[in-house]
Formats: sequence, structure tokens, C-alpha cells
Amino acid sequence: MQELIKLIQEAVIEISNELKFPDTTYSDEKNSSGDTQLKFDVLSDEIITKRLSTSKSLKALISEEKEETLHLNENGKFIVAYDPLDGSSLMDVNFAIGSIFAIYEEKVSAKNLKAALYSVYGARLELVFCEGDEVKLYRLDKSGAFSYVKELKMAEKGKINATGGTQKFWEEKHAAFIKSLFEEGYRLRYSGAMVSDIHQILLKGGGLFSYPATKDAPNGKLRAFFEIFPLAFIIEKAGGKTTDGKKHSLLELEFDKIHATSPCFFGSKYEITKLLKAYNG
Repeated sequence: MQELIKLIQEAVIEISNELKFPDTTYSDEKNSSGDTQLKFDVLSDEIITKRLSTSKSLKALISEEKEETLHLNENGKFIVAYDPLDGSSLMDVNFAIGSIFAIYEEKVSAKNLKAALYSVYGARLELVFCEGDEVKLYRLDKSGAFSYVKELKMAEKGKINATGGTQKFWEEKHAAFIKSLFEEGYRLRYSGAMVSDIHQILLKGGGLFSYPATKDAPNGKLRAFFEIFPLAFIIEKAGGKTTDGKKHSLLELEFDKIHATSPCFFGSKYEITKLLKAYNG
């Protein structure tokens, strides 16, 4: 496990360095979700693949940018599922974006999730890591190493509302729920990069991130194995709650397809409890 963590750290540092002078143009290819790939999406995927493939403990890699699982070592113990560059469409406006990693043991299932990490490429390079019951924030220092900053904890109730999906395609119950949060004084904070919005909620102590089922995406848009599960793991270990609108944890969901999607909600206990009541009467 520690070898994989070290290799992930090396990969995100390399991606961060490349981001200083990036190629922000699009390639001629589409990923598994039908999104046209930025050339930097492909480069980030190549960097992570190159670094992590050197690990003898790695059984396979699953990436948003790869159609199929990349099998590496049948005797390996771990499978890493990752989004190499979450929020890459915001590169041209220079918003903070990131990479998300889930480390599974033997099989990709939320039940087998052993650790989760994400990086944020912003004014600083930061890394959030969760193995066990603590969510820890690290920051790249002047020596080129990640230094521990603090443990991250969610409050019982937040003030931030980050909600995605095209509003004209929202279900009425979701629109009414979001309206009720604004009537309570919640502030809209939504960038379009999931990792950055989740990071803000964690650093500010609480709030809600949501990407609901919509008329144009009835199964949601965000992918379970390399976006939803690792961030749900981190949020819940920090004291928050998650749901798909029905279950009491996103980590209860099971999927067969590696690019499966789901509606998803991440937040403090207050917001998720309120959402479940709004969704289910």
C-alpha cells in the first residue's frame, strides 16, 4: 500500500509540473462517457499509468480515460481506479482541478475500498488521503515533499451548496429541496470540478455537493468506481454522510460495469438527512 501511495504522490507532482505549461487543445478521441478528450487528459492518464505500473502489488488499473481494465499482474493485491484529471474542461479558465484515486483490494467494490486520495492543482498542490478512519490534508512544500497540514472533519451542518446538473432537467423534488437550502441562507459555490467543490466543503467544515438524476441523465453523470466511491469514503470518514437519494450511504451501491454512473450527494449530516426526507417523504 505505501509503495502505491508514494507512486501516486510522484504522479500528481509530475502532473502539477506539466500543468504550468499545458496543451489545452482537444484530441480527436472520446472517452468511455462520450466526452471529447483534452490532450492533457490523455497525458495525465499516461503519467499515472507509467508511474503506477512499476508496482508489483498492482493487479490492475481502471481509468476514466481507458475503455477497459488494464490488467498488469495477476498476483498483485490491489486495483487502482482513478480519474486522471477531474474538471479538465476548466483548464482554459485556470480554475482548480484535480485527480482522484481509489485503492481496492482484489476486486473493485465499495466493500473492498482500502484507501482513497485526491489531489488539487490550484495555487498550491494539495493532497487529501484517507486510510483507516482519518482524513488527512497534505501540502507540497518548498523541498518538493508533501507535508502534513491537519486532519479534516465535517461539521454537523454547513453553509455551502454546490449542486450540478442542468437546472431545466432537474426533478421537481430536487428543485424544491435546493430552493429550501437557499431559503435557509446557504451560499452557492459550484465550480464544475467535483474534486474542487468537495475540497471546499471539507476545508470549510460542511455543506452539500449534489449531482442528481436528471431527465437527460437519469442514472446521474458521475462515475462510481473512480469518482463517487473514493470521495464518499473520504467524506464519511471525515464525519459526513452520502446517499444516492435512497440508500443511507453511496458505499452500499454495487455495479458490474467499470464506467457505471449514479446520482450522488455528499455533505454534512444535516443536509443529507434533509435530502433523504425531501426525496422519500
